[in-house]
This record gives sequence, C-alpha cells and structure tokens, in this order.
Amino acid sequence: MTTAPFHPAVEEIWSWLSDVPDPEIPVISLVDLGIIRDVSWQDGTLVVKVTPTYSGCPATSVINFEIERALRDHGIADLRLERQLSPAWTTDWISAEGRAKLTDYGIAPPVAGSSCGGGVLSNPVVACPRCGSSNTEMVSRFGSTPCKAGYRCRDCLEPFDYFKCI
Repeated sequence: MTTAPFHPAVEEIWSWLSDVPDPEIPVISLVDLGIIRDVSWQDGTLVVKVTPTYSGCPATSVINFEIERALRDHGIADLRLERQLSPAWTTDWISAEGRAKLTDYGIAPPVAGSSCGGGVLSNPVVACPRCGSSNTEMVSRFGSTPCKAGYRCRDCLEPFDYFKCI
C-alpha cells in the first residue's frame, strides 16, 4: 500500500514559516522580515523563494538551514529553496507586525520615507524604542550588525539600535 505524498496547503506552510525566527534578530520571523517571497508546490516539490536582505548577509546560510529544518520537521520531504535576487529586498518589506516586534524588543524600525540610500550624510529622525522620544542622535553608523546603526536617546539616555533603511 502506497501512501500519498504529504502536500499541506500553502497557507499552512506560510504559518509554519512565520514561526522561523531571524537568526540575528530572533524576535521577528523570516516572514515578518519579508525575505520569504513565495511558497508554491511545483510537480510535487515545495519551492520556497528567499530574497537575502543583502548579498553579503552573513546569516544567509543559517536562514536557509532553518527554513529547511522547519519544513522537514513538519514532514515536507521534497523541498527546494531558491534564491530570488530581483527585486532586491528592501526594509519596506518588513511587516507592520515585524516593526512593532522590533520596537518592543528595543530596536527602532526603519523610518518610513527616510532616504533609503538617498543621502549618506542625512540621518533620519528616529524615535527611541524605549521612551518614544524623537530627541535622539546617531552615535555610530554601525550597530550590533551591519544592517543597524547605533543611536542614543537624549531624554532617557538609553542607547539603542536602529534598523537602517535599505
């Protein structure tokens, strides 16, 4: 007796992937981050398209491993991960829920409408994730990871990371 291949609905797979944390910022999922671009069944194989946050991201191999592990843990046998480079990832793809999770975690999310690449010397007004004050200053162009900048709140005096707009 042969059993039929296990092919859960794509919506269920998205739900599973929403539980896979980003390895550098584990409070948000890869789905919140917006790097999982598509999930589909193709000739009995589950195909997951992933766009890296940037070409040199040191977490890319870990991300792929975690996606594969999560899906295999849910019984997916035939799986293929595909890197999708175009369009390039942007911080605009971070979900509203992901932005809220970043703030709750103490990381200021990317500022909407800030000059993504449109002015290296202009610093966006970034609200402190701890007290909400906009009276903040950049102290370093690089924070705990290359995608973040170091900031300090002038009101509560707390340092924090700002997820740079890309």
